[in-house]
Amino acid sequence: MVIPIVSYFTWTLTGAKGEGQAGWTSFGIIVGLLGILTAWTVAFGTKESTNALRAKAQKNGNPLEAFKALFQNDQLLWVALSYLLYAIANVATTGVLLFLFKFVLDNQAAYSMTGVIAWWQAHHGSAVPDPEQAHPTPSLYIVGMTSMIVAYILLGLFSTNMTVVFIALVLFYIPGTLIQMTAILSLTDSIEYGQLKNGKRNEAVTLSVRPMLDKIGGALSNGITGFIAVAAGMTGNATAADMTPSNIHTFEICAFYVPLILIVLSLLVFMFKVKIDEKMHAKIVKELEAKLASGEIVDDEAQTAETVEAIDEEAKTLTE
Repeated sequence: MVIPIVSYFTWTLTGAKGEGQAGWTSFGIIVGLLGILTAWTVAFGTKESTNALRAKAQKNGNPLEAFKALFQNDQLLWVALSYLLYAIANVATTGVLLFLFKFVLDNQAAYSMTGVIAWWQAHHGSAVPDPEQAHPTPSLYIVGMTSMIVAYILLGLFSTNMTVVFIALVLFYIPGTLIQMTAILSLTDSIEYGQLKNGKRNEAVTLSVRPMLDKIGGALSNGITGFIAVAAGMTGNATAADMTPSNIHTFEICAFYVPLILIVLSLLVFMFKVKIDEKMHAKIVKELEAKLASGEIVDDEAQTAETVEAIDEEAKTLTE
């Protein structure tokens, strides 16, 4: 949507075709207003209540304990590392795809098709199984990563061929949901592993890991994009005609080959370090249930139930 919006306001305000300062300024204003509007919607539209349960959760948890829980769960850390490598590679490439169409293929209008491919992937691949009923298998992650590896190789070798580029982009975007789903389920399964290992269930902390990693990748995106643009000479008033073979080669290395290395590392970490599969998870749950039954590990849910019961009794007394 970026380029059509910028081009439209450039033409409307100046009569010039393409991207201009007026168009980018207008786009910046639109994004700024939407940012303020959505932030205020959350800030003034969300109401929080204070009760004994929330006070208990705040008392028992703080940022230091949260990070402590993370670093005590080795399986959680390995899944997180694998996903972080994927996230960084992903944003490094998606952030500079516009440069591919503008400076290498010299067909900036075709860039909008990238959004169509991404939308199709998100629309048709958004169904994520219930974590309570599904478990990740290494083959899902391997298939997704293999698709991305093939995509990167095609983009690196045939970056000037429009047909091959679109085939590569399909292979690049399609496994996104598959990889994210597998990461979510792996993180979910690591909850019981951590509870068995450390005696404490850190469900909220564990499930917040993947969004945090996505935000880290997003935060790095602009820096990576800027670095690649400067390194490849794709800044200022440069056009496709100004690109030398050296510029294009630099772009291919930064945009495709370096992320390819990160994807391969991500796959290797997942294959050789992430051990929790359906069979192992079932064994962990069985052992955990036995320890909970024997009292060796305290059931947090039971403690919560006792707190709820105490609150109900207090409310009943006050009512009477």
